[in-house]
Amino acid sequence: MNDSLKSVTIRSVAVLGAGGTMGKGMARNAAAAQIPVRAWNRTAAKLDDLAGTPGIESFATAREAVVDADLVVTMVSDADATIAAMSGPDGGAAGSEGSIWVQMGTIGVEGSDRCAELARDRGLLYVDAPVLGTRKPAEDGRLVVLASGPEGHRERLEPFFDAIGKRTIWLGEAGQGSRLKVVVNSWICAITEGTAEMLRLAEALGLEPRLALDAIEDGPLEAPYQRMKGEMMLKGDYTPAFRLALAAKDARLAVEAGAQAGAEIPVIEAIAAQMAAVAGKHPDDDLAVLFRGASGA
Repeated sequence: MNDSLKSVTIRSVAVLGAGGTMGKGMARNAAAAQIPVRAWNRTAAKLDDLAGTPGIESFATAREAVVDADLVVTMVSDADATIAAMSGPDGGAAGSEGSIWVQMGTIGVEGSDRCAELARDRGLLYVDAPVLGTRKPAEDGRLVVLASGPEGHRERLEPFFDAIGKRTIWLGEAGQGSRLKVVVNSWICAITEGTAEMLRLAEALGLEPRLALDAIEDGPLEAPYQRMKGEMMLKGDYTPAFRLALAAKDARLAVEAGAQAGAEIPVIEAIAAQMAAVAGKHPDDDLAVLFRGASGA
């Protein structure tokens, strides 16, 4: 971090959704970086794991959490939940005058546009900054932040972004972050479903499925993410790092964004349908459970 950023002090950051898989790691890493955290979660019991963590204080309502916070961070499951967290008499927008609203969840293009409109209506500065990474990178402070918003406020945001992530990519006006997140997540969905089908085909042809992974190891066709998910599939380990229900939601957001923009993405459309079918049976498993297929137990 350069000297100018070292001089920036954040009085506190409100993390709305601090009890979730991602929000919990972000809250802990911010506190570890000496940024006081004011935590709120829709399900208050999910904040119990943060109880007693130095630098983190929990609040009963979003409005209470955002009081005196320089940054109001939303990290919840979808656009509707994000809008709900910020709206109403007990919502974050009601007590965040003078703060910067940093939207960090995966809410899609239309969802980000809705948040930007709410921010304008409430006189808030809006920054759209979803992240790349799942539970472990969030815990380790190794997320990639896809930041988009008013350029003049980057210095105020960098200490928090540095605390939770390994890299920040600045993308221009607010909304560009969610656009890039949708694009990257379409690849995640495609490579995971592709890996699942590759291994299922190998198995059906009487081959040991691991041979398919070994054949592309250390070559131009191998991707570390593919190897990681492939290993989970072969072990039958579906401990959630990225819940299939959320991944299926992200695939749907990609389809919606493509339709709105006029992009032809038939493969992603088919994968989104497949993911939705499997998620109907295994919503809380990791998306590696796609290996079981829609007809799997």
